[in-house]
Amino acid sequence: MGSRNVFAWLAAGLMAAALALALVPATGTSAGVRQAPAAGRLPLAGAIVGIDPGHNGLNYTSPAFLARKVWNGRERERCDTTGTRTAGGYTEARFTWNVAVYLRADLIRMGARVVMTRTGNHGLGPCVDTRARILDRAHANVSIDIHADYGPRSGRGFTVLEPVADGPDNRVIGSSLRLGRDVHAMMLRDTAIRVSDYYGRDGYISRSDLAGLNLTTMPKVLIESGNMNNAADAALLVRPGVQQAIAAALAAAIARFLSGR
Repeated sequence: MGSRNVFAWLAAGLMAAALALALVPATGTSAGVRQAPAAGRLPLAGAIVGIDPGHNGLNYTSPAFLARKVWNGRERERCDTTGTRTAGGYTEARFTWNVAVYLRADLIRMGARVVMTRTGNHGLGPCVDTRARILDRAHANVSIDIHADYGPRSGRGFTVLEPVADGPDNRVIGSSLRLGRDVHAMMLRDTAIRVSDYYGRDGYISRSDLAGLNLTTMPKVLIESGNMNNAADAALLVRPGVQQAIAAALAAAIARFLSGR
């Protein structure tokens, strides 16, 4: 091998070694130097997200349990209700659980740690105040309460329910309103369900009588995803594809909110 070829070979080897070192992820940072985020970092990595699927599949079996009075932040209210159902018997509890399961999977894929207020659709409760405390104690960064409504037969559409300052939630009113706007926007973008034409105003309403909103210590809203008493809405809400679309819209809203956009 000639000297010129030797020098060329050495130069190529040094360049390859330098490139290899540049591609090795750093294990620490030098003083005054901020480490760049790792490539491919999941958008919700490090976030804790709370999901409260309304009601439960066996709530109807214990009227005494549901009638217990709990403190909702302003007054005493019932522990919970059975929830509503479509004319065909498809329950709100089943709908909210299905959407929550789809949403949990979406959020986990995005890197979040997810906290649920119930573990299935074959039990009682928990009461509405306990649901709020489960998410508060988990130190969730953001939470969503999932429901469906029972309105007039002629009424259609979703409504975002937002908290009113009452003490525990005073510090998160502004952030909850911002979350509500994101949920509203993503529901319109990603689902076939339009804003409510019978409840609230332009798809929003403030509620001061719900434990889930009154007792929250993180940004939270409640979504009435549609009207189960309306035949057209009900036909949508029972479909797995629509439930998946609602979950995807909520996941997109949560990601948008946490990104600060």
